[in-house]
Amino acid sequence: MIRAAVAAVLSMALAACAGTALQEHYPPVSPAATAPSAPPSSAAVMVDLATSMVGQPYRFGGAAPGGFDCSGLVAYAANGAGIHVPRTAREQRRAGKPVARGDLRAGDLVFMHLAHKELHVGIAVGGERFVHAPSVGGHVRIDSLTAPPYSRRFLGARRIIGTQ
Repeated sequence: MIRAAVAAVLSMALAACAGTALQEHYPPVSPAATAPSAPPSSAAVMVDLATSMVGQPYRFGGAAPGGFDCSGLVAYAANGAGIHVPRTAREQRRAGKPVARGDLRAGDLVFMHLAHKELHVGIAVGGERFVHAPSVGGHVRIDSLTAPPYSRRFLGARRIIGTQ
């Protein structure tokens, strides 16, 4: 008799489960979460490529991982972002359009005259910071345009993204 009662209760419970829809309790997904994200901008790609080379050694004439000179780093990062720039700093200084120092954006080229270089170029990464391959014995690094010697030796900037 007890067996019959247990069987009856189990039958009713199973019947009730079969008639109830299974509901999963997951938070709703927003449409933005399922939409594909926008591709990164050319400036973001260029800055990411250049900053990923931080620590690479300076190498005169270098334009690839393993060693860079200043204009080689610019050419490498720009090419990786799909932007054509000339190879030398002198030619790069004529590319794009001039930009006031106060209007710098990530991806702009910054030029200066350093003690042992007639012309030096780097890539603005945001604010007053820029990434560059400074000199023989050095490594690709990020510096500030407000720090010496860069603060006193700034020559100008050029915007190469969105000007082609």
